[in-house]
Amino acid sequence: MKSRLLILMVLSILLVCCESHHSVVLSENKTYVVVVDDFGFRVAVKKYPHRIVSLAPSNTEILFALGLGDRVVGVTDYCNYPPIVLKLKREGKLKSVGGYSTVDVESVVRLHPDLVVASYGNGLGVVKALKSFGIAVICLNPKNVTGIERDVMLLGKVCGVEENATKLVEWMESKIREVKSRRHPWKPRIVHIVWNDPIWVSGRDTFIDDAIRIAGGVNAVNESGWVVLSLEDLIRMNPDIVIVNSGNGMSSKGENVLYDWAMKNLKMLRAVKCGNVYVVDADTISRPSYRIVYAIENVSTIIDRAYERERVCVSLR
Repeated sequence: MKSRLLILMVLSILLVCCESHHSVVLSENKTYVVVVDDFGFRVAVKKYPHRIVSLAPSNTEILFALGLGDRVVGVTDYCNYPPIVLKLKREGKLKSVGGYSTVDVESVVRLHPDLVVASYGNGLGVVKALKSFGIAVICLNPKNVTGIERDVMLLGKVCGVEENATKLVEWMESKIREVKSRRHPWKPRIVHIVWNDPIWVSGRDTFIDDAIRIAGGVNAVNESGWVVLSLEDLIRMNPDIVIVNSGNGMSSKGENVLYDWAMKNLKMLRAVKCGNVYVVDADTISRPSYRIVYAIENVSTIIDRAYERERVCVSLR
């Protein structure tokens, strides 16, 4: 129940947030770096922040990957990667400042951060409240994989670890090139289901849509953003492949709620009939972090596996 409410709150915020702008460095001097973030806000960040609060799991992943873990003093309840994050939280060395969409502003302020890395799911109200305390807040909202790479470089710049950021982006690009070098015999229409009550899916102009494209598929959803569909909508789309989230879609018994729901309620879809319903780790595919490349690799592998099942399925008709 908690996971359902969390997803609904987060996705409702996603739909009302402003469009992403290009993250760019406007200027810098010996004291400050001035940037424009993904919300289009002009932000002056003092060189170099040593007390950073992350308001999204994806931001936390990037900060630690850039070697900034020792500067992070606050994260959300849902930040769980890399594993050291959970260890530091248990030891009380890393403070939690609330949920992704339910940030406790006072808890953030008490940590005296010189930089807060926010996300669209936090809501503009939280961002404005933090700025009213004179805190530098950078908001991230990448629309595609290139946007994720751009945000990695932005954080590297403002935190003084540009070399680490460059290496991380180069690693991402090498993984993407490997996937693109694969030659799939078909270009399947794919639906990525985030939740089932109501049916939330990833639409066009999202980083997940971009990930599906890079992997070699086509998003069967034509609407932009994260979209609510009816069962009838899914039937009309009749995708070749259905991908469902793990993670928040897991029950206390370890069963995958979304997979079981899809297999039971979407029997009329060709994807279900041919056995082409797959589970993808929610933490890799639904977070705009550098780990999106793992989801891209996974989807690419799924496309090959699904093709073989599709061939068998067609031959049996």
